[in-house]
Amino acid sequence: MSHSARLADYRAALTTPGARGAVVAAIFARLPIAMIGLSLLLYVQRETGAFATAGLVSAGVLVGVALGSVVQGRLMDRLGPTRPLLVSSSAFVVLATISVLAVEAHAKTWVLVLLALGVGFSQPTVGSASRAMWPRLVPAGSVRQAAYAYEAISMEVFFILGPALAGVLLAAPWPGTGVVAGSACMALGSIWFALTPLQRGHKPDNSERTPDLLGALASPGMRTIAIAALGFGVTVGLVEVAVPAAATHAGSPSMSGLLLGLFSVSSVLFGVFYASHPWPRDLAKRLPVLLGAFSVLIALLAIPSTLLGLAGALLLAGTMITPQSTAHSATIEVVAPKGTVTEAFAWVITSVTFGLAGGQSLSGQLVDHVGVWASFLVSAGFGVVFAVVLWLRRGTIREYQRPSRNTGLVSATMVSGVVEVGTGLRTSARTKLE
Repeated sequence: MSHSARLADYRAALTTPGARGAVVAAIFARLPIAMIGLSLLLYVQRETGAFATAGLVSAGVLVGVALGSVVQGRLMDRLGPTRPLLVSSSAFVVLATISVLAVEAHAKTWVLVLLALGVGFSQPTVGSASRAMWPRLVPAGSVRQAAYAYEAISMEVFFILGPALAGVLLAAPWPGTGVVAGSACMALGSIWFALTPLQRGHKPDNSERTPDLLGALASPGMRTIAIAALGFGVTVGLVEVAVPAAATHAGSPSMSGLLLGLFSVSSVLFGVFYASHPWPRDLAKRLPVLLGAFSVLIALLAIPSTLLGLAGALLLAGTMITPQSTAHSATIEVVAPKGTVTEAFAWVITSVTFGLAGGQSLSGQLVDHVGVWASFLVSAGFGVVFAVVLWLRRGTIREYQRPSRNTGLVSATMVSGVVEVGTGLRTSARTKLE
């Protein structure tokens, strides 16, 4: 079922008793999310003079975030958010400090990459915990839809402000200022979030948890969302490298940040409208349709021959970013196994991160060997392929029902041969379910 959100619903969600402290703390924790990796990349490049080393360090942070998000999400579902966030925040501060000292000491590349991996892995996953708190705070309906839209819109704002702050702080007397400032803001915000009454008072009901080792991915619908997030990440990753390349080829490399900012600006503006008019109404069709529409708009980026035309195309394509993030959140609420909602949101972060890393790597090769236009078209092509896969899997978007362990059992009073037949049927049924 689909719900639309009005401006009054945003106000109702954000002023719900217990929400305000957690919301404000989450702002400080998530503001540097797009800032730390970029600041570290720029810092390493300034100190080593090598973009290759800086790129490897940045990739290390991305891989660490992708892996750490799921681990932290699973722990928060089991223990509540407070203890995991306090531990990860402490580890994050220590590893970020050691990384800065290693850069200053001009440590070997493998040491910097290993530390970057640790920084990403320990980075507090407040985003997942923040999104997972809304089902505990507000009832299903338009107010919860507004809460999810707020999460998606605020993340886009952070992706606008984060890189901008990283660029500004790079001009400070010491190039590591951005890394330290961003890390301090994230750690303090995460600790504040973890210690709010709402988070400290949350006691997970582990009796509802599925014992499946796959956790949230035990649900076919969750696997579909992970595919959607991966496809979204790949398409965006290809664009994020191609746009700066287009600006550089046009002789205006300084325009890169502004152009990518337009991508996010239209996402924020249209995101508010979309939350009040979600489409398609059928939730099962929403993931493939939105990714497919995004892909078509991405293909338009290959047409303009001027930066002004590219800016217009980016504004248009950006309208489909926040709707996808909102759709991921709304779908998780339906398909995630009970007791795994934080981990489920973490899988979205992980999938998007891996997609971004893959898309950026591929885009660099295409830009160097074929052309900027090729990156835009390949991005659109990947998006269409993923959209088709999602359309074929739309039937999995339904409430997850944990398979019964007693399926196929027969009465213990039956003869041995019948029991063996029943056991065989049970094994077959399990195979089909898996």
